[in-house]
Amino acid sequence: MKGMMQAAVVEQFREALVLRELPIPTPGTGQVLVKTEACGVCHTDLHAANGDWPLKPRLPFTPGHEGIGIVVALGSGVTAVKEGDRVGVPWLYSACGHCEYCLAAREPVCAEAKFGGYTVNGGFAQYIVADPQYVAHIPAGLAATEAAPLICAGITSYKGIKETQAQPGQWIVISGIGGLGHLGIQYAKAMGLHVCAVDIDEGKLDHAKRLGADACVNAKSGDPVAAVKKATDGGAQGVLITAPSLGAFKQGVGMTRKWGTCVLVGLPPGEFPTPLFDVVANCIAIRGSFVGNRLEMAEALAFAAEGKVKADIELQPLSAINAVFERLAHGDVPSRVVLDIAST
Repeated sequence: MKGMMQAAVVEQFREALVLRELPIPTPGTGQVLVKTEACGVCHTDLHAANGDWPLKPRLPFTPGHEGIGIVVALGSGVTAVKEGDRVGVPWLYSACGHCEYCLAAREPVCAEAKFGGYTVNGGFAQYIVADPQYVAHIPAGLAATEAAPLICAGITSYKGIKETQAQPGQWIVISGIGGLGHLGIQYAKAMGLHVCAVDIDEGKLDHAKRLGADACVNAKSGDPVAAVKKATDGGAQGVLITAPSLGAFKQGVGMTRKWGTCVLVGLPPGEFPTPLFDVVANCIAIRGSFVGNRLEMAEALAFAAEGKVKADIELQPLSAINAVFERLAHGDVPSRVVLDIAST
């Protein structure tokens, strides 16, 4: 497909993204071209643009790993999707498919995995080249703007809840009621769990109550660990830390019930301050959780297609990306911003 497209490009770390006119890419063998309708904005995109993590993207690059769109062209050999399909191009862009992790459906940790908007160009653009073996298949009736946050924030919170191994009727703490956390509350309630929401913002805690949280704790008021233990009768069987805050990580371990599991999905820069005595004496498991596999992607989307989970979104144009990043950096995004690429 010939022609030009708009894309928001990181040309230098910690500098504003630049809107560029770039050639529409051509899908190669085993690839597809997706015309982007919408792309969610994730805190990970901000980390990518700042070069915060040890493995940095190669400059220049286009961020965005919540891109949803329509397949408009197929490279040779493609059978997994057809033209006209609505798909998502997620963080897990591709993997090798044959290592021990891929064979065990743990492909997000494949050593050869590629990541959308990070090691390959992503969805802050009008077109995306994608691997049809790893795209998310968007259920009928789920709009692109509604689906966008689910292929990262949704699957990450859903998988994190599963990793806590909390059972229906037990307690889970969701720490950080933002883009991931507000979805985590909905997934947890749909999975039969009691939810204690933790945040430092009363507005977000009010939001948590509206979403069905059974208890809410403001981490700025008094002793949040004691408050959670009181609300959950001794601590939660599962704790999910979505907040990009080292303080939240340390508190999360204290909120975990004996023999419980504290799952980490937020990615603040720095080292995790682990209270080793408490972890050992209380037999607490601390587990990292990194997005999810392709089956879990389908499961996470199915909850939304059935009306059990709905992302709270704020639509913005692609041209507003730098203002959105500024707000993200200051914690001024209540839920999830979605770029309306179709209107760009």
